[in-house]
Amino acid sequence: MNLFRTAASRSENLLPFDGTVEYYGCVLSPADANGFYERLLQTIDWKNDEAILFGKKIITKRKVAWYGDKPFRYTYSNTNKFALPWTDDLLALKQLCEQQSGESYNSCLLNLYHDGSEGMAWHSDGEKDLKPNGAIASFTLGAERRFSFKHKQSKETRSLLLEHGSLLVMKDETQTYWLHRLPPTKTIHTPRINLTFRTITGQ
Repeated sequence: MNLFRTAASRSENLLPFDGTVEYYGCVLSPADANGFYERLLQTIDWKNDEAILFGKKIITKRKVAWYGDKPFRYTYSNTNKFALPWTDDLLALKQLCEQQSGESYNSCLLNLYHDGSEGMAWHSDGEKDLKPNGAIASFTLGAERRFSFKHKQSKETRSLLLEHGSLLVMKDETQTYWLHRLPPTKTIHTPRINLTFRTITGQ
């Protein structure tokens, strides 16, 4: 059985310049999106995220997990993670993202936001282990959340709502020139799972 809808129509580039962001909308049926959501909540090896800031270890409420083709090391916020082997569900979602975007990925960083109080501050995914200007496929399951971009020089912003079962792809110079964030909100009381499929090089 083919879980995936036929290739979704990608939107126009959401960024006005200096990068490419394409939103494909919902690429799973509601029933399939619900199934993946429930299984990932139960089967992923979720851990509270850790960061070292000014020499002090910070433990976040948000939980993360890191999977890949091999035990890739991924370093950010002065901490190291080593990728776990793919699960069947993650491989199926990787195939979906590759099918839709025409890109290939060898790893996935997952984030679990328990409710709207948990978000992500402005940042760009510029870690040295990532493929330069490579595509990052951001897949959403669960609560719909607003996602924002801000240009590093002009401060121009763009925002959109990421739906349950939807795919967004960031590529080209996006990480060089734009920041992105998941702003907190008091109106969301259910979890969101975000999967970011990416390509690690040089390991």
